[in-house]
Amino acid sequence: MSGHSKWANIKHKKAAVDAKRGKVFTKLIRELTVAAKHGGGDVESNPRLRTAISTAKNANMPNDTIDRAVKRGTQEVGGDDFHELMYEGYGPGGSAVLVQTLTDNKNRTVADVRRIFTKHGGNLGENGCVAWMFHMKGRIGFEKDKVDEDQIFEIALEAGADDVVTEDNELVVVTPPEAFEDVKGAIETAGISSESAVITMIPENSIKIEGKEAEHMLRLMEALEDSDDVQNVYSNFDVPDELIESMA
Repeated sequence: MSGHSKWANIKHKKAAVDAKRGKVFTKLIRELTVAAKHGGGDVESNPRLRTAISTAKNANMPNDTIDRAVKRGTQEVGGDDFHELMYEGYGPGGSAVLVQTLTDNKNRTVADVRRIFTKHGGNLGENGCVAWMFHMKGRIGFEKDKVDEDQIFEIALEAGADDVVTEDNELVVVTPPEAFEDVKGAIETAGISSESAVITMIPENSIKIEGKEAEHMLRLMEALEDSDDVQNVYSNFDVPDELIESMA
């Protein structure tokens, strides 16, 4: 999944710019609200909310904005009722695509997602058509030349990580979802800062695409992620690094 990993890294670096436009804040507020709605407002007993708050703070979201979003979820203040939906489909070259959405209008969202797939050479599929290819995992990334690989390996595995792998110039700790916060906390306690830390969907294998298909695939990913109702997009594509960097 090297191509997709590179795309994820570029997204992370662009987050500060996107936040200025308010788009990232909108998505984070929805995640905070839904996390609090389903698991309550206590971060100690709600890992999803704990992760959402950590992500929001990393994006420099003000504490009062975070608090309001959580209170909307626990119904302490009024707000929209969001539905959490996952769409599945295929991109150019046969790549698998998962689209996680949070929406207050299901009809609007499915029409928008379908339109984006069609416009960029993909097609929306039935539920279950590609989800089996992905597994939910925690993913903590580090710049390889700025950390001690042996130290991270020891700390991460002792705290419950599945593996520590190298992807291009990045060292990646992979964890079960339930161990994500413990592993992340153990690494932070050791004074080591990560470049990114998310719970994501990792594909079992990747599909290599090149040329125009690769270009259309990246346009599809970009268009889906720009949709207001889309929270996250996952795929198993592998495209040349130089193409991703040139389009980013």
